[in-house]
Amino acid sequence: MSTETVLVVGAGQSGFQTAASLRDKGFAGQVVLIGDEPGVPYQRPPLSKAYLEGIAGDEQLRLRPEDFFVEKDIRLVPGRVAGIDRTTARVRLVDGSELGYDHLVLATGARNRSLPVPGADLDGVLMLRTRDDADRLRASLSAARDVVVIGGGFIGLEFAAHAGRPVTVVEAQDRLLARVASPEISGFFAEHHRAAGHTVLLGTGVSALRGAGRVESVELSDGRRLPADLVVVAVGVLPETALAEQSGLDVANGVVVDEHLCTGDPKIFAIGDCASFPCVQAGAVTRLESVQNAVDQGRSVAAAITGERARYDSLPWFWTDQTGAKLQIAGILAAANRTVVTGDRAAGRFSVLSFRDDVLIAVESVNRPPDHIAARRLFAAEPRPSYADLEADSFDLKAHLKTRATVSTQG
Repeated sequence: MSTETVLVVGAGQSGFQTAASLRDKGFAGQVVLIGDEPGVPYQRPPLSKAYLEGIAGDEQLRLRPEDFFVEKDIRLVPGRVAGIDRTTARVRLVDGSELGYDHLVLATGARNRSLPVPGADLDGVLMLRTRDDADRLRASLSAARDVVVIGGGFIGLEFAAHAGRPVTVVEAQDRLLARVASPEISGFFAEHHRAAGHTVLLGTGVSALRGAGRVESVELSDGRRLPADLVVVAVGVLPETALAEQSGLDVANGVVVDEHLCTGDPKIFAIGDCASFPCVQAGAVTRLESVQNAVDQGRSVAAAITGERARYDSLPWFWTDQTGAKLQIAGILAAANRTVVTGDRAAGRFSVLSFRDDVLIAVESVNRPPDHIAARRLFAAEPRPSYADLEADSFDLKAHLKTRATVSTQG
């Protein structure tokens, strides 16, 4: 019987996955999952979609029912960690209690980036990160007349799509989804939201939020004012790295880890939204905010703790659902210098293939799940297809898979 203890700080997707995977791999020691929200761990993606609309409830949010944690002997500890003593291998909670560890996994996630303008603290100015945030937003929506969303990333656009009413989206960049998607995809989603009745303002900054106690308007950088009694701030997130910094671990846009997701301290790992890791696909140190990354890194760390240490090299993939337009992305778009659009863009069913130095690096698919599945299968094999390879098959990913299979069989 193992006497080792694994402490996981953070009960989100990556923290939960670490704990569950440890048990799946037969780890017999203590598994302690520390979370700063009450109740069992829950998933966040539905918060800006089905949960916001009231279609999904608490039961659908839960990653597992309460009895799962009892059966798997995973101890849930509510509270916040105040500090880590690496010398004694102990963590201190804000209530003064302490817990020892043999392995510590930092799965602390990220926090919403604040809007650095006057009036950001007015009533009616909300963010979306937690279940409580979603509850407040849902309640506020029922009484709101003029809704403004600041930020045209995934969360801001998902909120707009599922708000159930026209809203105004204000984005400082010259296109939506600028950090994560190609210009072709950005343009499509701007058109999609405008067609749904939303106002989309691009290349537009916010200089202040105005109101007497409660927000009444949004003042734009060009001097215009938008009426608003509900403002949703969705301008990105920052990794939660305070614990790592306080304990002397390296931090650079996240907790710095190696290819095994281990920090400079061999007893401490970092995973998920808070971790900055060497990404094989990007060819650079990267921090990813996705369910796939959280899940796969949790599994990888559990494997390392149980003796199956291997380089983390999972393919990144992402998705967003915006009422009639489901976007699925496989790969990393960094430094793409050539794109090809396939399918029927006018009908809202198409894919964008992105190349770097004529090698396929990412596929973005709108309402084309077969393309997404084919892309993930292609990226799982080596070498990656070139522009010429795909051109020979008319850039049809499924056809190219068949070509590869035929060549492999003949070989």
